[in-house]
Parts: sequence; C-alpha cells; structure tokens
Amino acid sequence: MRSDALSLGILGGGQLAQMLALAALPLGVRVVVLEPDPHAPARLCAEHLHAPYTDPAGLSRLAECSAVTLEFENVPTAALQALAGQVPVRPGAALLERTKHRAREKEALRAAGVHTAPFVVIEAEADLHGALAAVGGRGILKTSELGYDGKGQARIDTEAELSAAWAALNGAACVLGGLVPFVREVSLSVARTAAGQLAFGPLIENIHRAGILRTSMFPATDAEATEVQARELARACAEAWALEGLMTLEFFVLDGGQGGPTPLLVNEVAPRVHNSAHLTQDGGGLSQFEAQVRAVLGLPLTDWRPLHPTAMVNIVGAADEHGTPLEPDWNAVDALPGARLHLYHKAWRAGRKLGHVNLVAPDAAALAARLAELERLIP
Repeated sequence: MRSDALSLGILGGGQLAQMLALAALPLGVRVVVLEPDPHAPARLCAEHLHAPYTDPAGLSRLAECSAVTLEFENVPTAALQALAGQVPVRPGAALLERTKHRAREKEALRAAGVHTAPFVVIEAEADLHGALAAVGGRGILKTSELGYDGKGQARIDTEAELSAAWAALNGAACVLGGLVPFVREVSLSVARTAAGQLAFGPLIENIHRAGILRTSMFPATDAEATEVQARELARACAEAWALEGLMTLEFFVLDGGQGGPTPLLVNEVAPRVHNSAHLTQDGGGLSQFEAQVRAVLGLPLTDWRPLHPTAMVNIVGAADEHGTPLEPDWNAVDALPGARLHLYHKAWRAGRKLGHVNLVAPDAAALAARLAELERLIP
C-alpha cells in the first residue's frame, strides 16, 4: 500500500464515476461516490453513499476524502458550497455554475477570448422577437440547463417554429444558437492541477446520430491543422477559469478555404471526462479517467493520447418498429480483432447509453475496415 494513501470522493455514481473509480484503484486510491440512484453503476467498484447530493451525512463522508470531483454537471451547486473549506473540490462551484448553464458558459467563453457560434439568450417572450434573424435565420434552441443527448432542444427554421418550440419547453430559459456550416465536430480535454500544471488529451473526431454521440475516432481528420489551435483555446479557458481538475471542449471545425487557417468554434464545455474520449481506455497510454484522477489529487500528470489508431462506438438502447429492444451481435463484437467491450450495468431504455466498444488497429486502413464491421454489428 502507498505510504501517501489517497481517497477520492465523486459527486455522481453513473458510468463515468464507475470508470473513474476503475482508473483510481490501480493507483492505490479508494473511491467514495454520493449518488441517489440505488442502481448506480459505480456501486460495483466504489463505496456507494445512497443519498441525495445535498445529504449532510453523505457530504460529511465525502469531506473525509483527499479531494472531491464531479461525474457530471447537473450536481446541485449547493453540494459543492457545503463542501467548501472542508475538502478540495475540483472543479469547484464557480466553474460548475458557469458550465452547467449554457448562457453563462457562452458568455464566459467569449470573455476568455474564445469564439462561439452566434447566440441569443431567451428568457422571456419578448426575447423571441428578432432572435432568429440575429443568429443568421436558422438555429438550435436548447434549454440553458439540464438538456443533453438531444433532449431539451429543437432545430429552428422559422419564427413560428421558435415560438412553438419555446412554448413546448414551458418557457424555460434557453439559448438560441445559430447553425454554422461546420465540416466536422471534434473534442479535446485539458487537465490542470491546483499548482497550475497543464496537460492535454488528444484531438478526437465525433459523429452524432439523433443528437447522441455515435462514433469517435483518433486521430481526427486533418488533426495537424486544428490540434494546436484547439489546445490554445483549451488553455485559454482553463487558465481564465482557474480550472482544477479536467474539462472537455467540443468544437465545430469550419472550412478555412484553400490555403487559409481552419477556424474552430467552441460549441459546449463539460467540466469532466467526456464520452468522446472513452477510446483512451484501450488505445495505450494514459486514459482520460486516470488523467482526471491525477489532476484532482495532484499526482504527476502528462499529456495523454492513444498510441495506436483507435475508435469508439456507443451502445445506445435501440428498438425495432414494434418497440422490441434490439441488441448488438455480442459474439461477433467480442470476436472482432482489436475490440473491447465496456458495459455500464444499466437497464435497457430507448435512447439510453448502455455501454461502448473501443476498437484499436495497427494503422488507419485497418481501423476503418474494422470500424465499418463494428458499426454493422451495433444497431
């Protein structure tokens, strides 16, 4: 056992907490999660405090840990405020308040010198007038809080659609973002210790289906033209926001024209590990989960990326036209060279993320061929 035995508290006990715990255990770090779901995936590999996020006894137990981190951004900030002064919380309440609210996040991005798509904040009926024209005539309406994986959002092409969509969201605070002509979507993570040490993850290319991430690939297309810029934008945010821990930025890659620079717009920021970087678990080298553990606990930290071409395909609850659940061809997935299955021990539900498959290959051509076969095996 390490003489400097450490423990990590996590607010949230879903699959991300499960994978954080699995990365922490080989480092000699014990993990405690506070999660109200009795079936929390992380309960299988961590001490599970089955209670609300603001439960005083649960928070007192987390305060006994070396540090506390977040599994997702929808944790009440009151929980972080209750822990303040008792235990380091990384990221902290100020960064969570910023990234869990889309309007505040976009305003903070611009304040850090980072470009976003045009947007208008919709908080009252009067805000609807002229909003669509202000973002270029077409856009995506998203709730300022809580929406994810295609939930709480609608594509908007007319003012009538904007009014109807806002009404369907019960007049919730929203952000109307303009549709931009991007050529691909990519993501990149940055980690920062309390001492200010920075490290970066790889640039990863992402493909979505029905608003949910379907496939992620490393290396990204034309990574050499965009990765340096992505790292600088991530650095700007991490330093301006005094990040402690890890956060992930999602980017739109715009067409810079022949010979011109390839501009990047930040779409969203997550104050945690990210679905797109699950492929770092099996590509060789440090994973994003170990990077977050190291950054939060102040352990030695370096840049992390796969050592081989790597891809990930999400397993999402799918059904046929009759509503009957569809399953992957499990035996064929297991037999595919370079494939490694990760299941979350969650009950099936349509549209729910149930697991993912990472795929590693010796070169780009082999990865493309194996990925095409894997896509065929997963509905």
